[in-house]
Amino acid sequence: MIVLIVDGYNVIGAWDELNQLKEKDMAQARDRLIELMAEYQAYSGQRVIVVFDAYYVKGMASKLKARNVEVIYTKEKETADECIEKLVGKIKNVQTKVYVATSDYVEQRTIFGRGALRKSSRELYIELTAIKKEIAENIRIHKNEQPQTKIVLDEDILKTFEKWRRGDM
Repeated sequence: MIVLIVDGYNVIGAWDELNQLKEKDMAQARDRLIELMAEYQAYSGQRVIVVFDAYYVKGMASKLKARNVEVIYTKEKETADECIEKLVGKIKNVQTKVYVATSDYVEQRTIFGRGALRKSSRELYIELTAIKKEIAENIRIHKNEQPQTKIVLDEDILKTFEKWRRGDM
């Protein structure tokens, strides 16, 4: 099993689209990130966890599932980095490969020391962009494919069926 843990605010700050949204409305930026990670999760089949610290959302810690993505808001005075480190310790085992998406160099070193693999915010963005292109290409190919008949028929019989279908007989 592969698990991707995303440092939410770090990624929002690193991606142009999300950073611009953040300037207008942080909640919209969070929702858009969750939406993008849901697409990533649906395509990759990986378990995706997005962690937001209490810096922008005050209150008690909460954990919810949105669009098949686990979203964790840390408790007040707990950073996303601390929460991610705990998650890595809890999830990482012989059967589970854990990636952490963050561009925070110190956090990358810390989680790497705990056995997780790092993925920069930029790498995650490039991967997501490639997935979107692949999906678009698959859709284009699917639209252009001619439906195949399940039964191989003689050309004369096909013409007769077509006449019947059109009511020409």
